[in-house]
Amino acid sequence: MLQEGDPAPDFALPDAQGDIVRLSDSRGRFAVVYFYPKDDTSGCTKEALDFSALNPEFEKLGAKVLGISPDGVKSHARFTGKHSLAVTLLSDEAKAVLEAYGVWTQKKMYGRAYMGVERSTFLVDRDGKIAACWRGVKVTGHAAQVLDALKKRQ
Repeated sequence: MLQEGDPAPDFALPDAQGDIVRLSDSRGRFAVVYFYPKDDTSGCTKEALDFSALNPEFEKLGAKVLGISPDGVKSHARFTGKHSLAVTLLSDEAKAVLEAYGVWTQKKMYGRAYMGVERSTFLVDRDGKIAACWRGVKVTGHAAQVLDALKKRQ
């Protein structure tokens, strides 16, 4: 389980246009890496819209916001276009990054066990270390909470 101070696992994943984005490209600046279960569902849409609304403030502080889910590139492109999202969405269909961050976990719903994404966010500092992490995120107010944490580390 990753904790504050641990090196953030690097990754190279395609964005909604199919371009490869690497966490290491953010070295020297902060990155917000948030993991979410599925494009265009109510909670995930609210989270993406909240991060998008605050994206100018994140950028002003020099931080890049990256959302990661197991959905494919085409799904991300539709989701981004439909909601005019301002954040970068990355596709981890192989679930390698989800597993590296420990967010691909067993979940239960209606007594049925299944594997899924634990909604989580990691604030990665300029040196590529985890500055803060939130697991089992509740969407309402979360993006603002991450922004506040970033402001305190400036």
